[in-house]
Parts: sequence; C-alpha cells; structure tokens
Amino acid sequence: MSEEERNIRTGVFAAMAAYTMWGFFPIYFKVADGVSATEMLSQRIIWAVPFGALILTLRKQWPDVRKIFPDTQKLRALFLAAVAIATNWGVYIWAVQTEKIFQASLGYYINPLIFVLVGVIVTGEKLSRLQMTAVALATIGVSILTIYGGVFPWVSLFLGISFTVYGYIRKTVDVGAMPGLFIETLLLLPFALLYWGWLASTGNSAFLNDGVQMQFLLLLAGPFTVLPLLCFAIGARRLKLSTIGFLQYIGPTLQFCVGLYYGEEFTLAHALCFGAIWVAVAVYSLDAWQKSHKASAFARSEPLDHAVKGNELLTASQQRALHKDDAGALAHNAPLGVDELTKPPRP
Repeated sequence: MSEEERNIRTGVFAAMAAYTMWGFFPIYFKVADGVSATEMLSQRIIWAVPFGALILTLRKQWPDVRKIFPDTQKLRALFLAAVAIATNWGVYIWAVQTEKIFQASLGYYINPLIFVLVGVIVTGEKLSRLQMTAVALATIGVSILTIYGGVFPWVSLFLGISFTVYGYIRKTVDVGAMPGLFIETLLLLPFALLYWGWLASTGNSAFLNDGVQMQFLLLLAGPFTVLPLLCFAIGARRLKLSTIGFLQYIGPTLQFCVGLYYGEEFTLAHALCFGAIWVAVAVYSLDAWQKSHKASAFARSEPLDHAVKGNELLTASQQRALHKDDAGALAHNAPLGVDELTKPPRP
C-alpha cells in the first residue's frame, strides 16, 4: 500500500469516527438526562477548556493561539461565533432531553441548504438548477411537517440557522479549528463558571449533588466536545472535500436512528418530511459532485495559479488552511456543505 493510500485510509477512518461520534452524541445527553440543559451546556464549556489545552499542547499549536490575542478584530469575531455555537449547543441538548431528536437530525440535514440560501442573500450568489430543486424540496418537507403534521420544526430551523451563522463567522476568520474552538470556549468560560457557581450556591448543581458517576459523566463533556473535532481535522487534511461532503450526512443519519431507538413518535408527516429532505440531500450532493468533477477536469486542462488538492480546486491560502487543521466552521456538532468549504473566506 502506497503512502497516499495509507493517508486516504487514515483520513476516511478519522472523518467517519468524527461523524459517528457526533451522530451518537444524543445517547450521552440521554444518559445524563438528570442534568438540566443549561448546566450541561456550562459543563461542556468548562471541561472543553482544559482538554482543549491538552490537545493544543500535544499538537504544538500554542503559537497559533497566542497570535490571536493581540488581534481584537479576530477576538470579536470569535466571541460572536462562540455565542452562536453556545446557543446551538444549548438548544441541541434541550432537544435531545425533550424527545426532539428527529428535529435535531433534520436541522443538520438542512444545514448545507441553509448555507446555500445565505450565499444567495448575503453574497448575491446564483443558485444552479439542482440547488434550486434541493431548496424547494427541503421547503416542501418542512411545510408538510408544519401543515400536515401540525408541528412547526423550529428546533430544526434554529439549529440549522444558528450553525450557519457560526459557520459564516468562522469562514471570515483565519484561525485553525482547534485554536479557534479553544478561544471560543475560553471566551465563554467566565459565563459558564458564573452560572455553575450560582447553581452550586443554590444547591442545584447536578455535578455536586448527584454523586461520582454523574461527575464522571460531566467530565466527559470535555473530550466528547474536542475529540470529534480532532478526528475531523485529521480527516480534512487527507481527503478530498467532495469525500468530506458525502461523509457529513453520517451524523444526522445516526441521530435519526438514535431517535428511532428511543421510541420518539414518527408519524406519516415525519416520514414525508424526511423523505423530501433525503431527496433534497441527494440532489444537493449530485450538484456538488458535478462541480467537483468539472473543477477537476478544468484543473487538468488549464495551467492555473491555484493549488489542486485531489479533485477540488483550492487556492494556495485554502491549502494552507487545511494543513493547519482548519475546515473553518466544520468544527462542531455538524458539517457544512462541500460548496461552502471550497469558497474562500470573505472579509
């Protein structure tokens, strides 16, 4: 086996591990369902900081972190990103605890399509016919669940939109995934500690009241937050972005299966909604594959001042970003679309 083949195999295993961990994440919150969503969120932030520091030490990335602090513009952007991802985490935890895993799964299925709409609204990009078809199918699916099922999927839309906001902010900041996550959780740490302190002072902290087993579970929130990101970073450096784009749907698919396992109500409206979303995902993936194929053919036929990685056409700055470990906003609970990864950050 050649070195390139070994790198690809390692990348596939790492990326699949990341999306599998994200996909089974609801089980962790179910096991620790005695903890309120807000305390779980605070514990996740608190323990992600020391574990993230350990990973930065092992990966020798502290210089990347130190370079961020003098840059107030980057710090402001990362703080806004931190607020967006914290609200995303909080609603996700609450959704799992209140038997809304299907809605959470749906939110991450439609997230790439929301990114497409942001591209249209914010940057004036034009949709291809396949993209318009995918967005229309997703709209039909959500409408079916709202009108026929009598359930407006606000959780799905909130998760998809909040992660899109987070991703868009992160795309404008030239910061690696691990250093960026560490700074984000560090900025949130004072608020998490204050909230936890208030819970402790009122005798309502599950960490302090529910025994050693619960303390161990809550300590795991740190590695469970950081390890999927680390695996994703390893995979992103070794795989074509088109491959990452197809693997990204492992997460919401596993979340959907977890919802079935826990016996959440799955009505005909849910079936029709998810059916429309799955077709939309297939159409969107076909569009991404076609663009990747055309970019590859163009790169082979024309001498360009761009770096080509696999079948994706990347600028030199994007190549450096991937080798730093950054896939931008793909740092957390869910992935972005292939198109979003291949677009350069906009100021």
